[in-house]
Amino acid sequence: MNSNILQLIYLVGSVSFMIGLKMLSKPDTARKGNLIAAFGMTVAIFGTIFLYENNEGMSLHNYGWIFGGLIIGSILGTLSAKKVKMTQMPEMVSLFNGMGGACAMLISAVEFTHLTHNHEIGALPQGHLLIIMLGLIIGSISFVGSLVAWGKLSGRVGDKTLKIQQVVNIGLLILILGIACYTILAGPAETVTYFYVIWGLSVLYGVLFVMPIGGADMPVVISLLNSFTGVAAAMGGFLYDNKVMLVGGILVGSAGTLLTLVMCKAMNRSLTNVLIGNFGGGSTGEASTSPSGGHIREINAGDTAILLKYANKVIIVPGYGLAVAQAQHVCHELEELLESEGVGVKYAIHPVAGRMPGHMNVLLAESNVSYDKLVEMENINPEFTTTDVVLVVGANDVVNPAAKTDPSSPIYGMPILDVENAKNIIVMKRSMKAGYAGIENELFYQPKTSMLFGDAKATLTKLVNEVKAI
Repeated sequence: MNSNILQLIYLVGSVSFMIGLKMLSKPDTARKGNLIAAFGMTVAIFGTIFLYENNEGMSLHNYGWIFGGLIIGSILGTLSAKKVKMTQMPEMVSLFNGMGGACAMLISAVEFTHLTHNHEIGALPQGHLLIIMLGLIIGSISFVGSLVAWGKLSGRVGDKTLKIQQVVNIGLLILILGIACYTILAGPAETVTYFYVIWGLSVLYGVLFVMPIGGADMPVVISLLNSFTGVAAAMGGFLYDNKVMLVGGILVGSAGTLLTLVMCKAMNRSLTNVLIGNFGGGSTGEASTSPSGGHIREINAGDTAILLKYANKVIIVPGYGLAVAQAQHVCHELEELLESEGVGVKYAIHPVAGRMPGHMNVLLAESNVSYDKLVEMENINPEFTTTDVVLVVGANDVVNPAAKTDPSSPIYGMPILDVENAKNIIVMKRSMKAGYAGIENELFYQPKTSMLFGDAKATLTKLVNEVKAI
């Protein structure tokens, strides 16, 4: 009886995951979708705790350890989510994703111990051992790789590349897979030793896999590691014959893979190129003149306010600098002020703006910007030719014309926002430092472009006051 009820609960949980994932695709339903998926996970967890029985009819015990872990994890997760700043969201996502990989890794280690305890070495069931090995390898890579990604995003870890990095990575991966295949198929007496060798090599590969990847490619890497965690979790679903764990893992794995491919398309780069290209070292060098000999043109807040107030149409291009300055609320205030003056205002959202997919959408939604004003790149690009003023707030690489004009540029071919087609372009930046990809931006030197230097929040506040004073 308990088994039938548990399977029904797993069905409810699986369906809730699918509905939640579908609703996450739209900003106005994302919050509700997240709650629905969380409900499904909660039901599945408590159903497993109280209704699960193994083949011998034994149920779970050690409730003190189980609920102790749940309580501690819930407290830590809640406090982390409450305290995290929007600019730190990418590294938190990476860190939490790593915890999922760690769970899959530890499940494989525990189940391997059970397997070797119940079977003679050399007579281990190959199918069971295959799933354990896959969970161990993928989970370890996801766990360690996510930690390295967290360190790189938070500035704690820099880009470090060996001269033969990719050769070492490929060779190490082949070695891991070779030892795993030998262990599964041959069943040598040293199976336990080989298991721990594979574990250690997988951890090492996780470090070497992420370490050389440049800053501009980190959003793609986070998405890829997320798909790894989903696949590793699905291996756990196979091990325990747990349908909801299997479905959840497959959904995360497939969604992460699709998102990775979409982001690669948005950057006009193949996944292979991302993993071996290593562009985006994060240069911080200053620039004074462009390669073509152009010069920058500065503008003050007063002149910018006049351009904005008497424009018919304004497009705001948000970037990571907006998030760093926590300027989304005052940006929304400027938008509302301009619209009260009869100016049409929209936001142009590039697929890889910020440090993770959807970063700008979440940031602006947090400040109550209307969802219909957040326009994706494909839909907003044709509108720049009829735009009076484009206000670029902290964005850089996603508006760099070099992606279309300079074949030698590492971002050449990457689809960008066509802001250079507008009548006037105002770029708000702290300085002339290069963007996340570490390359020069030709837009800054074009005749229609003016630079408004300063902290985004302070400068936007000045613009609000200047517009009100006109």
